[in-house]
Amino acid sequence: MQLLSSRRWRAAAASAVVLGLVLTGCSSEDSFSYTPPAQADGALPDDMVASMQGAVDNALAASGASGAIVGVWVPWSGSWVAASGTQDKAGGAEVSTDMSFRIADVTRLMTCDVLYALADEGTVKLDAKVPEYVSGVADMADVTLLDLCNGTSGAGSSEPTVKAAWMNTPERVWAPLELAGYGLGRPPVAPHTTFQDSDAGYLLLGLALERATGMTARELIAEYVTEPLGLAETELPTAPAAPPATAPAMNGHYLPPVEGGFDCAAPVDITTLSSTSGFTDSGVVSTITDLGRYAQAEAAQALRTKEEPARFGSPLPVADTAPSWFQATGGAYLVGSLIGQHGWTPGYSTAAYSDPATGFTVAVVLNDSTAGGRFAQQLSWELAAIASKAPAASGETAPEFGLPFTAEQYHQATTDAALVCAPPAE
Repeated sequence: MQLLSSRRWRAAAASAVVLGLVLTGCSSEDSFSYTPPAQADGALPDDMVASMQGAVDNALAASGASGAIVGVWVPWSGSWVAASGTQDKAGGAEVSTDMSFRIADVTRLMTCDVLYALADEGTVKLDAKVPEYVSGVADMADVTLLDLCNGTSGAGSSEPTVKAAWMNTPERVWAPLELAGYGLGRPPVAPHTTFQDSDAGYLLLGLALERATGMTARELIAEYVTEPLGLAETELPTAPAAPPATAPAMNGHYLPPVEGGFDCAAPVDITTLSSTSGFTDSGVVSTITDLGRYAQAEAAQALRTKEEPARFGSPLPVADTAPSWFQATGGAYLVGSLIGQHGWTPGYSTAAYSDPATGFTVAVVLNDSTAGGRFAQQLSWELAAIASKAPAASGETAPEFGLPFTAEQYHQATTDAALVCAPPAE
């Protein structure tokens, strides 16, 4: 039993086989318990593992990454947690499954967790207008905190403007409102009814929650997410630039663009970075096991103390051209029956998805962010498609579970999107 203390949670008891946890907590104000699906002990079938390793190898080759860490948990069959590659292109130390990394846009889920927890306990209202907590955003007079979480604020993304600054000055400490301002300066879309991927929205949401509570975002995520779930290797780091600090760090890189493609032989190390470049949009760090545990609990909405309003009940299309099974709401993407997130932050591309009915979970990280979140997204979906066909282990029963896409589809998409390495200068 591991004891944890905080303002809100007095204790959390954990017992695990891979992802199998039983968490309970109590205080004078609240109680918390979470029992995830039982996880079958043992490995997934050898031929399935070989196929998944082929998917990882393909993603490494296409993305420019030197290392990958993946976790696949199939409650009725077994699990596969593996690390591939090295810390850098020159070789170096091998990547290991205990290494920490930046979880990028999966942070958005945690920020929305805090919003819903505060709403459930009556500290804030989901329909509170953003200017009630954040000054200088008069154009958002009709935008709610829930809009910020759902991606329906209409705000644009800061990324196109500040990406170069993130890469060139990783030690810079950003103020959330300053960073969000670059997205707010872009032409908005109609709020409330249209989804738009907006890092600015999650930055503003984190700032609003800080001002509503008098707590820092780091404290809020610990209080309402990581401590209740017993995620000892997960945190929003402090502002000074540093490597992911919860465990030995997986090095992060990006490939510099040159004429004819990218300089694949000279990746730029950006392991050391200020968490303020991502804040409550993409600043959290974790490990693969913690990330898998979190994704499984998140899909099941284990942290909620009230059933209504349903966080994932009214999703919107990700885009006009997106397939009908790819939708978004509540800080998450809904991919068939899977709920999760994918994205990038300087040095890392990550994804984590889980099925709330079965506990089926996939989490991945690649240590290169050159192509954004594309390759982690496609790898996670390819691994999910492969593992969804896992047979029942002895004494287990496989549920009716399937996905609306194939492994071949995303294996080919990854191959087709491979980064082009420019020829060396003569």
